[in-house]
Amino acid sequence: MSYTLDQVRALVAVAEELHFGRAAERLQMTQPPLSRQIQRLEATVGVQLLRRSNRRVELTDAGRAFLDEARRILAIADGAPQVARTVAAGLSGIVRIGFTASSAFTLLGPMLARISQVLPDVTIELQEMVTKHQLEALTKSEIDVAIGRPPFDPARFDSKRIHRERLLVALPEGHLLARRTSPIGVEDLVNEDIIMHSPIEARYFYDIATRMMPISRWKHRFTVSQVSTMVALVSAGTGVALVPESAETLGIRGVTYAPLVTVEPRPVELHAVWREDDTRPLTRRIVHELRAAAADA
Repeated sequence: MSYTLDQVRALVAVAEELHFGRAAERLQMTQPPLSRQIQRLEATVGVQLLRRSNRRVELTDAGRAFLDEARRILAIADGAPQVARTVAAGLSGIVRIGFTASSAFTLLGPMLARISQVLPDVTIELQEMVTKHQLEALTKSEIDVAIGRPPFDPARFDSKRIHRERLLVALPEGHLLARRTSPIGVEDLVNEDIIMHSPIEARYFYDIATRMMPISRWKHRFTVSQVSTMVALVSAGTGVALVPESAETLGIRGVTYAPLVTVEPRPVELHAVWREDDTRPLTRRIVHELRAAAADA
């Protein structure tokens, strides 16, 4: 047997009014049922909570201790409907976001700032990982939204493009191609040592590079998964690399960036991705805000 919220409300009213008549009026009931509520509560708890006399009502020590908890219980109960409404509207809750390192160069900060401003009751948990691992985490429900590179299986994931940018050539400072006044073409890179994207961990950029020129025509000694590592290797003079425009914000010394001729002016895409069966309003709301923040960046 457990006590009810009505019994808890009855105790709080009597404890605050210290008068059964006023407490009954406050609760819009008569005194006899109010007295029965208190008696049932005391029977359930197993201790006396109130001392009654013809002239006064006062709390026992146990009653004072119970009153603090009773107020907390009522605050939670009274706030529960509002919590439910905000969650249903996608205005509160926890969302776990995976992101690629390159997306953090320019976009992640503005995105999080916007979410914090528009959705102050939403808690964001961030996990940095390459797109391949993000999709695995989505499948296992370890994250809710991925910020990564296409393609995605439409049978398992929904996605929205949130950003596009140019592809640049990262060159060691003083490189001959850095003096060019016109954009660089892929044929200009045939004899260069290319720092290549990993075909497994950075498949998206690897595919872009190999679509532009067969892999057999690239000279490459290093294969890496992170853009920041590529740029660091370029700075060390080990070769040149194809990187997204946002890599310029890394601020690594000894690197010059030059535009690259591409069929599509902004071929590098970034998408927000979520599970196809995820029906949470919060997920849709987060994707909406991610797109809005990217558009403003």
